[in-house]
Amino acid sequence: MHQPPPSADPRHRTVEAPAGRLHLVEQGTGPLVLLVHGFPESWYSWRHQLPALAAAGYRAVAPDVRGYGRSSRPAEVDAYRMRELVEDNVALVRALGEERAVVVGHDWGSTIAALSALLHPEVFRAVGLLSVPYAPPGGPRPSDVFTGMGGDEEEFYVSYFQEPGRAEAEIEPDVRGWLAGFYAAMSGDTMPGEGEPDPHFLARPGGRLRDRFPRGVRPAWLGEDDLDVYAGEFERTGMTGALNRYRAMDRDWADLAPHRGAPIPQPSLFAGGSLDASTTWMADAIDAYPVTLPGLTSSHVLDGCGHWIQQERPEEVNRLLTAWLASLPD
Repeated sequence: MHQPPPSADPRHRTVEAPAGRLHLVEQGTGPLVLLVHGFPESWYSWRHQLPALAAAGYRAVAPDVRGYGRSSRPAEVDAYRMRELVEDNVALVRALGEERAVVVGHDWGSTIAALSALLHPEVFRAVGLLSVPYAPPGGPRPSDVFTGMGGDEEEFYVSYFQEPGRAEAEIEPDVRGWLAGFYAAMSGDTMPGEGEPDPHFLARPGGRLRDRFPRGVRPAWLGEDDLDVYAGEFERTGMTGALNRYRAMDRDWADLAPHRGAPIPQPSLFAGGSLDASTTWMADAIDAYPVTLPGLTSSHVLDGCGHWIQQERPEEVNRLLTAWLASLPD
């Protein structure tokens, strides 16, 4: 298949993949760096990294993960298992005419990136993890863990997302307002203060996540145009494709059982925010990095930063990424 030449300017295109099609934005020439977004985002989450990596001599590619944006959105939950998303990444590298790549992910994208490196070390020569640390496969069944969080008075958001249709009923009547509140709830400059109700939980019975979102504030990183992009995509696609990732977690637990406790030996980077629950709740996973990420060469926790690390602190994240990439062996 003829490969269009990489572009110095950002360029949209679609490629064939197990999902059906994957939409991506690419910029630059040089070694391939795949940038994988999380929930509820899109390729646009990497808008600050694409030009920075291109300027540093890399071919930066940010896809819409299956279920998002202009990529295919299969209907069945099984299509959102980690093994399927990993195979999308492998197919994407091949469709771009490359044999190997560095993979960097944020939020769910961090887990997708980590498992891409674990399951296909012949393709992914290094892995960067933003916000969500690597936790090897294994442990209790996810739904059992999440169901027990919050006790009788609260429900954890993951358990809420896992029930088909529930979160859609809350979000889809006002996608833009819900997204603005969700982003604010997990941004370092707007998240609820100490002693305020935790927005990762909703009250039982009948509560909604948005009941605990900050009101009347907008994170500094989220301009009106940025919110328009995110809201426009989810208003067009709906939320089910994105939420199905949460609904496939027990399937992942069974699929990945043979890899229980497996380390990732490739060179790796981790960066999280000091105010991000995804980082602080998984402190034990970070402490285990000498065993689980023996190739870790760069680890950082950004003071005062929330969950949306590459958007809240783009210049700092760009410096960390480019320095780490420059240190990798060919």
